Amino acid sequence: MKKSIASLSVLFALAFFFPTAAMATDYPIKVGEKLANGVANAVTGFVEIPKTMMVKGRSHGATYGMTAGFFTGLVHAVGRSLTGALDIATFLIPTTPIVNPAYIWDDFNRETTYTAWRMR
Repeated sequence: MKKSIASLSVLFALAFFFPTAAMATDYPIKVGEKLANGVANAVTGFVEIPKTMMVKGRSHGATYGMTAGFFTGLVHAVGRSLTGALDIATFLIPTTPIVNPAYIWDDFNRETTYTAWRMR
């Protein structure tokens, strides 16, 4: 009896938290894109340091880019890596990327920003 109640609870939770999984026809594509995005961001997060140093250096000068750009890049590196890990952990829920640009190489001349989670 306890096993059947636990099984029904799990099925109810899955249906409640993943309603788009049952309705979406392109669900595997969205899930695959989110997993790929998460892996890429978790692995390439450290590239945010030189990227941010370059962006800050171009807009505010070389000294500012080397100092403040380094520390800002360090924060962005941790942020990109952690959001990548979060995307890997929750890849079954198709959402838009938190990090903007979605991949570090998409727009290398723009500083990274973060947005809220939205369903795809």
